[in-house]
Amino acid sequence: MHSEPRPYERNPRYPATGAVVTGWNDAVATLPTRPAVLALDGPAALDWDEAAQGIATALRERSVEVAVLDVREHWSPAAVERLCVPDAESDAFFLPLAEFRMADLFVDGRLSVERPTRGVLLVFGPGAALCSPDLLWWADLPKRYAESAIASGTLPVGVNLGRPHAAGDLRSLFYTDWPVTDRHRDALASRIDRWIDVQAPGAPASLDGEAVRATLAGLARQPVRTRPYFNSTPWGGRWAAEKLGFEPDNGNTALGYELIAPEAGVLVGQDTGALVELPFQLLCVLHPEQFLGTDVHQRYGTSFPIRFDYLDTVGGGNLSLHCHPQEQYMRETFGWPYTQHETYYVTASEPGSRVFLGLRQSTDVDILRKEVEASATHGTPLRVEDHVQTFPADPGQLFMIPAGTPHSSGAGNLVLEISATPYLYSLRFYDWLRRSTSGVPRPLSHRHAFANLDTGRRGSEVVADLVPQPRLLREGTGWREEVIGALPEMFYAVHRFLLDGTGPADDDTEGRFHILNVAAGDGVVVETADGRRHDLAFAETLTVPAAVGGYRLHPVGGRPAQVVKSLVTPS
Repeated sequence: MHSEPRPYERNPRYPATGAVVTGWNDAVATLPTRPAVLALDGPAALDWDEAAQGIATALRERSVEVAVLDVREHWSPAAVERLCVPDAESDAFFLPLAEFRMADLFVDGRLSVERPTRGVLLVFGPGAALCSPDLLWWADLPKRYAESAIASGTLPVGVNLGRPHAAGDLRSLFYTDWPVTDRHRDALASRIDRWIDVQAPGAPASLDGEAVRATLAGLARQPVRTRPYFNSTPWGGRWAAEKLGFEPDNGNTALGYELIAPEAGVLVGQDTGALVELPFQLLCVLHPEQFLGTDVHQRYGTSFPIRFDYLDTVGGGNLSLHCHPQEQYMRETFGWPYTQHETYYVTASEPGSRVFLGLRQSTDVDILRKEVEASATHGTPLRVEDHVQTFPADPGQLFMIPAGTPHSSGAGNLVLEISATPYLYSLRFYDWLRRSTSGVPRPLSHRHAFANLDTGRRGSEVVADLVPQPRLLREGTGWREEVIGALPEMFYAVHRFLLDGTGPADDDTEGRFHILNVAAGDGVVVETADGRRHDLAFAETLTVPAAVGGYRLHPVGGRPAQVVKSLVTPS
């Protein structure tokens, strides 16, 4: 098998089991003629008035009587104030993950409506499904839109759950809106009658609910890529713009979302027609054992526990010096059941680039604390190298970053983060006196950082534990598989396939999903035991569901390739 190399694909797509239609007219054409309550549910951060008007207009053009009910007008003000509005004394950086239900926004947890005797009653807004509708539609806008709208100020109000007239707040979005809406959506997934993707204003793409579930059932048993995208930040570089063809809104490609499950989507549709982006998370919700594997499902529920993302500082600056919450702190303070362990795999780097990792043997934490506080208060530069070790960022090197370890990727690197899925808890000590895009100093959560700093592992122990050398695991004709990163306190491992181009490598999921990334070379073709084939080009990331079982990696064009793999280690 000698396929030719291809460029990085920014919009991977998969066939839908059913036709994707465009526009409200085609969507409402599927509705029955009898009187009905139609619920249009979805996240807070979309234009609900436009969606409701589009449906109502399309129905009236078909001579159907329409009444509308906006559920946002039926939320309990007291409940919204108690559940959705951060307390004035709350943490300036983070909020505990919200645990309430969408129903808790309504008086007595109910949404009662009078059933129509003719025509359609359109009930719309977050929580509309609670009205016991005859038909349930879900309108969706991928999460990246809301985050971008708040960060850029392009949608200053109406983004957050419970507050349609308030200014957007990222803390509420991350820690309240998303977990509450995700749980609500996941509970409805098995009975949604139509999925509507509203990324194109005025031209929504939609797919019948049964077709959505059939499509996901197929994807849960075959290799699948999510739709990648890049965010810009003050430290971002330009590697992904120049090498992969991304066109960033704010001039750099700092953070590449290859596979971050809570935000990832899978594009489905026909080869040349409209596409619908379905949440990757629904694969875990509807088919947890086939997709995750029985053992992983038992340990992590429907949470997909590993993420792959890029940190691009090529032509940019150093990341902040930060750490991540230790496990007990993560559970008790932030509400996540597992914590944010990370690794850095250096995919590319410029000469002289570095990774900052782990305390020096001589580091005095009290002095470090005083210098960090002085920097935060007075803008005094911090000599990070006085306290934290530095290592050459050589391509192919993996750095282990268990929770509590101080670290930063230096300027000039393209780092593939292979990490636990929690990703919103960077506890910053120092950010190089950098200012945000609005010109104000970037905030530092250094009190959280020092509360989680691992002061025990330092000096030579950092080198021995966190800068590992590859260990041969197994080999065959033309290939070998190495373990390049594993620690007892981390629940996943990182392996690497080295293929010399003369033959395929054999692997098997053995009941646990794998994630693959082509770290060097032109790419591979992943061939499953049942004959499915999936191209994977340089820098692309692929999930191999647990149900796949045996598969092979064929190097493209008979040329050498390196493929990084991560998997949950046995419990």
